[in-house]
Amino acid sequence: MSEHRSDTKSFEVIMATPERLSVSPGRSYRTWSREEKERIVGETFAPGANVSAIARAHGLDPSQVFAWRRKALASGMVAPLSERARPVKFARFEAVAGETMEIVVGDVAVRIGSDVEPERLAAVIRAVRQA
Repeated sequence: MSEHRSDTKSFEVIMATPERLSVSPGRSYRTWSREEKERIVGETFAPGANVSAIARAHGLDPSQVFAWRRKALASGMVAPLSERARPVKFARFEAVAGETMEIVVGDVAVRIGSDVEPERLAAVIRAVRQA
């Protein structure tokens, strides 16, 4: 153990004032007007829009734009789907081996033989979807 032991305890208080160094850049925050936010969020609801690409094009982090979208949807300012969009209907099917196959797209049934080329089948399904 140490031989020198003091019964008095003292401490020193250091007072400091923060100052920005001349070489340290200040952080600037960009403020977005309501109109700018509405315009950017509106772009993200276009058919086939990529939210991340739109955010980067405006110098934003994608998470910020996704947050703006959530707030806009929650407030009812925008609707997630256009009036033209139809809901997708899913059908349950059982895969069986056979000469014919039935594919249901919406309320249309397409029956095909096992000898149909995949390209032809894809063209038929596209035509049914567009109808």
